[in-house]
Amino acid sequence: MSDALLTVRGLDVYYGAVHALKGVDLEVRAGEIVTLIGANGAGKSTLLRTISGLVRPRAGSMTFDGRDLSRIPPHDVVVAGISHAPEGRAVFANLTVEDNLTLGAYRRHDPQVGADMERMYALFPRLSERKKQPAGTMSGGEQQMLAIARALMSRPRLLLLDEPSLGLAPLLVADIFRTIVEINREGTTILLVEQNANQALRVAHRGYVLETGKVALADDAANLLANPAVKEAYLGG
Repeated sequence: MSDALLTVRGLDVYYGAVHALKGVDLEVRAGEIVTLIGANGAGKSTLLRTISGLVRPRAGSMTFDGRDLSRIPPHDVVVAGISHAPEGRAVFANLTVEDNLTLGAYRRHDPQVGADMERMYALFPRLSERKKQPAGTMSGGEQQMLAIARALMSRPRLLLLDEPSLGLAPLLVADIFRTIVEINREGTTILLVEQNANQALRVAHRGYVLETGKVALADDAANLLANPAVKEAYLGG
């Protein structure tokens, strides 16, 4: 697909002797929300970590806007335009909200960092109320907001979101998904890993189903929502 922003081809990833990703092909076009769904251990987080440069593939290729990602270090992946909000949030617990956001822009040297921080506070008003508060003292939902905002501070063209609704109350889950849609509408392409397959497919344009390290299905999100096999396995029948 010539208009793909991110292209993954034949990706093989191992953890020791464990073959975690097996010939994975994936494409994300500019402006899309693409979701990855699948059971625990299917390889979803491994795929995001590989795109981010945190895990090295044994075979295959990854290109972002025509640039080979396969061997560049994680900090250069960020500079290339990809940012990652990891599973488990991974905020800097002893630092304030403001400091966490500042670290999200650590590779930037432009005068718009302050304006972007204010944009994050507008996007997540709860963070504005807690800007001087240590991140580790906030609720899980607030930390998830911070993880997403910190990732956005690098001004990514592609945002990788790993389980943003994990462990959150239903009302907060709805808030997070509304914000994901808003971020996308403002121009950021999103690759979303999410256990809540129903919610993910409702906001996504397209989706991939991973099963034991392989792509089992790839289709428009609406088609996956209507697919009887997907309903049975991931949408509660």
